[in-house]
Amino acid sequence: MTTWLVVGLGNPGPTYAAHRHNVGFRVADELARRADARFGAPRGMRAEVAEARLGTSGLGGFGGTDKVLLVKPRTYMNDSGIAVGKLAAFHKVDPAHVVAVHDELDLDLGRLRLKVGGGDNGHNGLRSLRAHLHTGDFARVRFGIGRPPGRMEVHAFVLSDFSATERTDVELEVSRAADAVELLLTEGLVAAQNRFNS
Repeated sequence: MTTWLVVGLGNPGPTYAAHRHNVGFRVADELARRADARFGAPRGMRAEVAEARLGTSGLGGFGGTDKVLLVKPRTYMNDSGIAVGKLAAFHKVDPAHVVAVHDELDLDLGRLRLKVGGGDNGHNGLRSLRAHLHTGDFARVRFGIGRPPGRMEVHAFVLSDFSATERTDVELEVSRAADAVELLLTEGLVAAQNRFNS
């Protein structure tokens, strides 16, 4: 049996819930909803975790044997790797079976990209995962949020809500990103890239 960690990156608490930086949490919530799985807070893990089984049709699939832990770190974004490192060590999960879902400034809203490895491109959540997993060789589902308008600072942009006109697109993209994660887990990276990389 394989155990996967699917990590939605974001900041904890209601203040941050609708921010661009929290799309990873929203995808994790959607995956938990599909699997009818509930988040709990395992002692000492500094994360909310929901457990699901993976069948051939995706999460919650009948007869699934692989275990999928959906993770929302309770640390702030910059320390996400603390929780992920603890969970990976406790459950003996190889970095090759870690999937990080995160916001991506270099992709416009409405675009997804999947890849394995690479740098952190200035993303502090990815930097923390690399530090605590001791490698960057984990899968990433990059959720496009676009660049800040005008002279707006990146920090202010990622910690702001989507506009009213963007919200419908965001809901669609959260669903697509969840589809991409499920395909990555069931059919592999190449199949997921072929379908979702845009």
